[in-house]
This record gives sequence, C-alpha cells and structure tokens, in this order.
Amino acid sequence: MGSFLSFLTATYYLPKLYFADSQVYVRAKVSPNSEKDPVRLSLHEYIVNKCPSLLKPFRPAWWLYSGHLQTGYCVVGDFSQIDKVEYDRTLLRTVDGVVVVLHGLTGGSHEAYVRAILAPVCTPVEQGGLGYRGIVVNFRGCAGVPITSPQLYSAGHTDDIRVAIWHIARRYPRARLIGVGFSLGANVLTRYIAEEGIHCRLAAGCVLACPWDTVMNSEQLENHWLHRTVYSKAMAQNLQKLIRRHFTALSGFTDHPVSQTVHDVLALKSPTLVQFDDTVTRLAGGSSPPFPFATARDYYAWAASDKVLPDIRIPFLAISSEDDPIVQLIPVDAGGNGFVALAVTKKGGHLGWFEADQRFGRVNRWIRRPVVEWIRAACEDLIPEERDRKELHILDGFVTEVGREGIGCKEVAGGGHVVGVEDEEGLLAGL
Repeated sequence: MGSFLSFLTATYYLPKLYFADSQVYVRAKVSPNSEKDPVRLSLHEYIVNKCPSLLKPFRPAWWLYSGHLQTGYCVVGDFSQIDKVEYDRTLLRTVDGVVVVLHGLTGGSHEAYVRAILAPVCTPVEQGGLGYRGIVVNFRGCAGVPITSPQLYSAGHTDDIRVAIWHIARRYPRARLIGVGFSLGANVLTRYIAEEGIHCRLAAGCVLACPWDTVMNSEQLENHWLHRTVYSKAMAQNLQKLIRRHFTALSGFTDHPVSQTVHDVLALKSPTLVQFDDTVTRLAGGSSPPFPFATARDYYAWAASDKVLPDIRIPFLAISSEDDPIVQLIPVDAGGNGFVALAVTKKGGHLGWFEADQRFGRVNRWIRRPVVEWIRAACEDLIPEERDRKELHILDGFVTEVGREGIGCKEVAGGGHVVGVEDEEGLLAGL
C-alpha cells in the first residue's frame, strides 16, 4: 500500500534543475575508460548525461509525506545497523593550536547522512562500490574531537577546511579531491570553494541542504512558534551539550572571553539558536578578524553563502528541498554562475529524502543515488581545468601554502580506529 501511494504521487516530485543563463562548458570523457576524444558539455548537459537520477522522480515514503516528518525521522530513525563505516582517525593541530579531525551543525563522521554517501563510495569495486577513499573533516569539538584553543567553529569560518585539504592534498598528491558538504558543512564548503576561486584544490563540489541566507533562516526559525520551539531549540540544545562536554578546556582560557561565555551559555534555560549564537558563536566562531561580531545577526550576514556563488570556479551541484523547515531561501538563479547547478525536490525535509524500501516499514535515502553519480563522474569522467595552485611546504612542522603561512596544520598523537557510530550518545542526530 505504501509503495502504491508513493507511486501515485511520484509525478509531482520530479526534481527541478536550475542553471544560470550564462553557460559554462566542461570537458568529459565519453565513458570512464573511453579512448575517444573528450566531449565538451555545458553543466546542464553534463548533469543530464552523468547524473540520470536527477531526471527521475523522488518518491517519499507515504508515511513521511511532509518536510517536518522527513526531518524528524532523521532524528528518531535507527540507522545504527545500516551503511556501517569505520574510520582511521587522524588528529590535526592547526597553527592557532586547535585539533581538527569535514557535516551538519553538531554532527560528525558518525552521522547517518554522511555514512549513506560514504558507504557506497568507499565499498570495494568487487563488492559493487566505487572503491574510493573517503575523508570526513569533523568540526572542532564534534564527534569526540578535543578542543585545545578558545576558537570554535561556525557557518562561515573556512580555514579549518582549507588546512585539512592542504594536509589531504600533500598526503595523497595524485588523488582527485571532491568536496561534499551537509547543512552547516554545506555552507562552509560553499564559502571555501568560492574563496579559493580558480585556485581551488577540489575538482568538483556538492552540497546538500545548504542554509544559504543565514539571516533569513534565523528570522524564520525565531519568528514562528513551531520552528522556534522544535528546530531552533533542538539545535541550540545540541550546541549546549557540546559546550558542556568541553567545559573544562574552554573555561581554562582565562585570557579569552570564551572562558566566561561558557558559563553564560550553560546558564541559559532552553535557549534558541540565535540566543546561543549571540552568546557564543559571534565571539568565538572563527579567527580575528572578522570575529568577534557585535550581534548574532551581524555574524549571520557575514556567513551567508548565497552571495558568494558568483565566485565559484569548479563544477558545483547543490541539492535542496522545497519543504525543508530549516532552509528558507534557495538561490535558483545559481548566482548567475554557469559553474553552479541547483536541483530542488518538492519533498525531502532537511537532510531526509527518505523513500520507501521494498521491505515493509524500511526506508532508503534517495539522495544517495544522484550524489554518488556526481562523485563518480567527477572522479572518472570529468577532465578538470589546469589550475595554478601555490606550493605546499612545511614550515616549523606545519603544512602550509606559500603566501599563507599564517595558517597550517600538522598531525599530532591520538586518533586511532573509530567505528562510525561510536561515542555520540546524548546528541540529537540528523542536525
């Protein structure tokens, strides 16, 4: 019955594809092992040829028919026994002294939406996967990563991803790098790719449920009772728990405002996200400048990613849902940039996109298919443009880039083998 209802509504849920009026062309192989001359395709043609799932309907499970239900299932669903991924963790110390070990607001490598992509990507070819390496960069303090400086993370701070990519590029100099970001991580990845422009070390990027206009999202979350009570407070609750986990370390930085801030934020009773950001993130969400900001709204205005879309210079796919209760604006004009494509589904919620499985009562994530197709095409079919990238070198033990010696990273002791769902009790998943 569920599958039948889903089928009846499928015609309404074909993803909509949006591209800029100005076209950009990429070179691609006819097929991964083709000896023929490469073809020249517009981004639209490239996606039609390489990502056929985006031309097929998304059929949400009939019992998850709204964005609220799709999003809620991300939190309450049990994904512990599917898409199992195990990691060998490397801890990186950045120049400012923080350990960084790339997700949503308070998630990490353990999240089900991360594993849903990494499982088929990293599964060996002989077992039906792509056989690629997968690397997740966890934000400071998330997924069991220690905090060793008063600086935290935010929707706009990109240096941690930047230096992590330097480390990866130096460790695997011949590997093609593809960036995938989820929710808050999607915002950070978008800004990073735009800031790097023609020098970006990634061959392609893909973001899911990006918040885009962080000012508008904040207003929606705070000005509507349901969004404020359910989503805003749930996200703030997760952030409070992260601060509590690292209270001893953060309160020890007595020469930084964060030492008092942690006391203030833990004293808040059921805060909203803007209250948390007004107390903590505007002060400690990145390096100075631009931090600290006068208010959370000032921080949101700075962190927005929709305004940087015109600066992207690699093939870039963004997938969003119209009924996402957390994301209120989707920049369907693609920033006027031919490198950018947006795929928008009518349903799917925030990082949900659950469809009915053939097994009764089970679900699959529809999003897995188009994202894996995009990754495979970017690794095997795309012929990236030659990039003028600056040399990476070691300075005082830190991997850094010529001309950017103020930031960098080096490996430190710790890490070890991590099973994807370990040590994350107490936080609401899927956010």
